[in-house]
Parts: sequence; C-alpha cells; structure tokens
Amino acid sequence: MNIEQYRSYCIAKKAVTESFPFDEKTLVFKVMNKMFALTDVESFEFINLKCDPQKAIELRENYNGIYSGYHMNKKHWNSVATKGDVPDALVYELIDHSYDLIVNSLSKKQQKQLENLLRIATTMRASRA
Repeated sequence: MNIEQYRSYCIAKKAVTESFPFDEKTLVFKVMNKMFALTDVESFEFINLKCDPQKAIELRENYNGIYSGYHMNKKHWNSVATKGDVPDALVYELIDHSYDLIVNSLSKKQQKQLENLLRIATTMRASRA
C-alpha cells in the first residue's frame, strides 16, 4: 500500500475529513471530528489506527508490523507498518475497524447527525444521476 491508496481509502468513507492539526506532515482522518487514522505523509512508515484492546493484543502477537500506537494510548491504538508482514487486505480491514469503533462510540445525537449527513449525500448523488 502506498500513501495515495491509503488516503483514497480513508477519505472515501462516509463523513470523513482530513487535516493536519498537529503539524504539516501528520495527516489525520476524522469522522464527526474524532480521529480514526493518522500517518506521517513524509515517511509513511506506519499508520496509527484505533483498535479494540483485545484484538490489539492478538494482532501484536501475530504480526511484527503491528505494535503499540506510537504517541497514542497504547491500549486503544496500534501502529501498523506500511511495509513488512502486514498484508494490505488486513490494513484495509483495520482501517474499517478503526472507523467503525469511532462511529459506534458516537453519542446518539452525533449518530443521528451522521445519518442525516449520509442521507443528504445519498440524495445529492441520486439527483446528479
């Protein structure tokens, strides 16, 4: 996976925004203003992704390229190496998992706002067709 594939995959998810809130090289993807993925765009050595704590332990035991989240909460975040023993298919699955964790943690009000955003986007796409 290269940085363009990573970016395209993340930004294609519903209601996702991208920004550089920390510095000019740390690209952050958010859904409803909550981070689910970030990486250094200059080196693209690893991606930080939110992960269920139990699943995080299992992944770290099975892959050398998955380790405690660099500069993140070690219990809830993994760093996933972009080169090495982690297959791209698994990286995409882990991006989905991170996104889903954030969406499921939203308040009922935020989930309703997200549903409304998705409904509006769907309506706009249908009207253009």
